[in-house]
Order: sequence, then C-alpha cells, then structure tokens
Amino acid sequence: MAAEHGTVDGRRARGQRRRAQIIEATLAVVLRDGAAGVTHRSVAKEAGITTSLTLYYFATLDDLLVAALSGITDEYTRRIRRLIESDDDPLDGLARLLAESAGPGRERALAERELSTLAARRPALRPVARRWRDNVAELARTQTDDLDAVEAFVAVSDGLCAAILLNDDDEADPDHIRAVLGKALQRTRR
Repeated sequence: MAAEHGTVDGRRARGQRRRAQIIEATLAVVLRDGAAGVTHRSVAKEAGITTSLTLYYFATLDDLLVAALSGITDEYTRRIRRLIESDDDPLDGLARLLAESAGPGRERALAERELSTLAARRPALRPVARRWRDNVAELARTQTDDLDAVEAFVAVSDGLCAAILLNDDDEADPDHIRAVLGKALQRTRR
C-alpha cells in the first residue's frame, strides 16, 4: 500500500512540475510574441513537449491563459497580503513592488499587463485580471474608508504600472511612487 501511495504522489508531483513548465513556457511566449502569439502549438514548442501534452493539462486556450495569469497574480496577491498584514508602511511596500517593474520584475509585470489587457476581449481572464485591482483596493482600505480615494488609488496604481513599463529606464524611484500613491489617497476638495 505504501508503494502505491508513493507512486500516486510521484505522479502528482510530476504532473505539477509539467503544469509549471507549461505555464512558464506560456509566459515566455507572451514575453517574446505577445499574448496573441500564445497557442497550444507555440507553447509546446517553447516547452519542448508535444502539443497533445499541453492539451492534456490545459484543454482550451483560455485555460492556458488563465493559468499563466494566475501564476503571476497569485504571487502579487501573496506580496500584497504581506503588506496589508505587516506593521510596515503598506504604501512604501507597494511603491517598491511597482518599482520592480522597471528592473528585476519587468518581465513578469509586462506579461501580467499584457494578459490583463487581453481580459477585455477574453471574459475567462477577467476574474483573474481583477485580482490585482481587488488587492490594491484592499490595501488602500487600510489607509482610508473614502471609496472615491480607494478608486483613485487603484487607478493611479494601474497607471503607474503602465508608465513604468513604458519608460525605458532600468530603475523607477520608489520614493516618488510612494508620494504619488499618497496623493491619490488624499480627499479632493471642491
């Protein structure tokens, strides 16, 4: 019985590794060719496996795209959760997370942005694409109960992400980003 249990666990582990390999290959295709370049065939070629194997793990293209976007947003969710639950300044933490988009986190941020934008055309991606915005809104609600300020904060965070990715600099200034985020939380006077 123990040997049978080990075999099942071994198969499960191999399946998880194969899924992760396919997701990483999908992200590589998105980075190289854009989201429009993602097909089961292009991902299989990138991963060095057969197309039928990608179809075994991800029956539809939407399944594949959702898994790729989920892989990125799940990591962002973990990081934002830590910021919310920490005693540290969450705005400073978010500013540093956004600033990574100009440096070591650029490729992931670019893939996330491209796949999130694709959600406008592919409804299956929308719930996953909304996670970033929902998490940023939750972080903002730790700072204010003004719903307009929360909405402004989310919009500014999205805009900063896009601006950082459009900039050719290898660095973004987290202190400046922190200041802009702080301004978004201030109530606008009429």
